[in-house]
Amino acid sequence: MNLDILIFDMDGVLIDVSKSYRKTIQRTIQIYLETCLGFERKRGGWVTNEEISLLKSAGGFNSDWDATSGLLLYLLSISGIHPLQKRKRFSSLQEIILYLKTKSSVAQRKTPTVNREHLLSFLEKVTSSGGGLRGIRRILGSSWEGWVYRTGDLGQENLVERIFQEIYLGRQFAFHYHLPRLFCKREGLYLQEKLLIPRKIFSSLRKKLRMGIASGRLRFEAELALERFRLRPYFNTLVTLDECEEEEKRIFKSTGKKIQCSKPQPYSILRAVREIGIPNPRCGYIGDVVDDIWAARAAKKELEIAAIGFLGTPANRKVMEKAFIRVGADLIIENPKELLRFLPPIHSLPLKGGE
Repeated sequence: MNLDILIFDMDGVLIDVSKSYRKTIQRTIQIYLETCLGFERKRGGWVTNEEISLLKSAGGFNSDWDATSGLLLYLLSISGIHPLQKRKRFSSLQEIILYLKTKSSVAQRKTPTVNREHLLSFLEKVTSSGGGLRGIRRILGSSWEGWVYRTGDLGQENLVERIFQEIYLGRQFAFHYHLPRLFCKREGLYLQEKLLIPRKIFSSLRKKLRMGIASGRLRFEAELALERFRLRPYFNTLVTLDECEEEEKRIFKSTGKKIQCSKPQPYSILRAVREIGIPNPRCGYIGDVVDDIWAARAAKKELEIAAIGFLGTPANRKVMEKAFIRVGADLIIENPKELLRFLPPIHSLPLKGGE
């Protein structure tokens, strides 16, 4: 498989996020349920890494904010708490928390414990209903939507995203958002990230092909990682959630239609390839979740491209390998050294003297 362009997802491919984004999901759920809703503290945590992987294997959860919200909705649905269909509007996060605590204090509820078989059955239904939060909504209806404040402005309404970003970014949160930290004063979990693919492999790849990144991260967070791990010189282009959202706004302004451009849609991959600028390239896109494979397969309508699943971290490899096979990955790789197979073959020079 000789390629001209190799496009990478960032999280779970370039960067090990098992102790950053995955831990952020877990801590956000903990703070939301215990601090905002008043559930008793649960020893051992509310969700495991495997349960997060299972959710992501259902598709439609490329965004970790959506994954966090999806897990919250599921946990609430099995907690026995009474339904709360509509989110009441407030002007501050403090008002939302007071409201949620008051509502929750009079509700009959139990500490939800995830049963693996029940979760698997639930996620199968979510997948067959289109995946993501839309799939969860089709299964659960709007019964628990009022408990989970996950949309709107970060400073006033979006409680899930506010908690998540504070945990992940730490001190960088105030620097980037110009808001005080309300929920987490610890160091940001982004500092726990590690490089998954050695730079020497990028050096070898860079000599023979062009490389880019199509990530669901915010640009600020993507650039933070590129700077920390000294990856900038290896990549010709970077497309992030910011560019997807800008395109969505452009489309809405010109057509009045709300179109999603982030993965599993192929926009970020197509844009990364376009920005590299090679005519009729042979491409590969490497991702770690099913949304990445869906996006690459959708890009086949316009590109010659291979959808490559990457099993970069040891945890839950079997779960993700089965998911990649299910959604039609062209190739699944586990060891970063396997990336070198995408280099064109080195032909030996003719021997001197006609030998």
